[in-house]
Amino acid sequence: MKLSQVDMNLFLVFDVIYAERNLTRAAEVLSVTQPTVSNALARMRAQFNDPLFVKTSRGMTPTPFAESLSGRIGEAMGLLASSAHARDEFRPDTSQRVFRLSMNDWLEVRIMPDLAAAISLSAPNVGLRSHRVSRSDILRDLASGALDLAIDVPLENAADLVHVPLVSQRYVCAVRRGHPLAGQALTIEEYLALGHVHVSGRRRGGGLVDYALQRIGKRRALKLRLQHYHSAAPVIRNSDLALTITEDLARDLDFEVLELPFDVPELAFNLYWHRLLDEDPANLWIRNQVIGLFANVNVNYET
Repeated sequence: MKLSQVDMNLFLVFDVIYAERNLTRAAEVLSVTQPTVSNALARMRAQFNDPLFVKTSRGMTPTPFAESLSGRIGEAMGLLASSAHARDEFRPDTSQRVFRLSMNDWLEVRIMPDLAAAISLSAPNVGLRSHRVSRSDILRDLASGALDLAIDVPLENAADLVHVPLVSQRYVCAVRRGHPLAGQALTIEEYLALGHVHVSGRRRGGGLVDYALQRIGKRRALKLRLQHYHSAAPVIRNSDLALTITEDLARDLDFEVLELPFDVPELAFNLYWHRLLDEDPANLWIRNQVIGLFANVNVNYET
């Protein structure tokens, strides 16, 4: 297939469908009708001789061939976007730009109110969108422009990303007020005997705490795995289960704080953006807004 035979607009449609996994949402992002997106997908299927996206219970799932295209198309879209805006002057007071950020739910609680308030003063027409992107998709979404910034733990294979450290936090064991172990020096045997709650957006796998236990040949009993801190907090308050989280988060939730009887590395957060947007005026502005918040705002996160 010759490149001259392909409508370049189709690559943009492909990239948005890949990011959204839903034709209706893709149409909303592109500001077109759903039939327009469906017609574009039909044209792409014919040109590439591949279904590209198959409707499943999880949405429009990309085929292996679509997966092989996604990284290169995303990077190309990011490069075009950065080139188009390279000379643009960004004026916060008149801009109607919408910035998209990836973070977890507790970061959103702690950061977004202050960020929204600060931006409303200097950029009243600027919009913000926050959602959590899987770590495996952060590079692709930053490259394609589906994301402007991501706040996450140190990422592997992030050579095309630029980052700055934001904050680090130490872990503690959090239990309810009046817990039988409250006020005691926790032993490793007592810690392992507890039932534990783990907060993660992933289906499986442990966190830094579990890896630290593995290094000393131990394993904790996970009784409950949840996606969000807001659902974990009432569980802890109404049971004898334990939640191993950062110290500031434990104190914010008014839990008893017990020192861990084993070493766990501090949890670090970085702010990420794509290298192609390192000098982009709009990206520079929004990331400076985020960085400025961390001088005064404590941040908590569980991997």
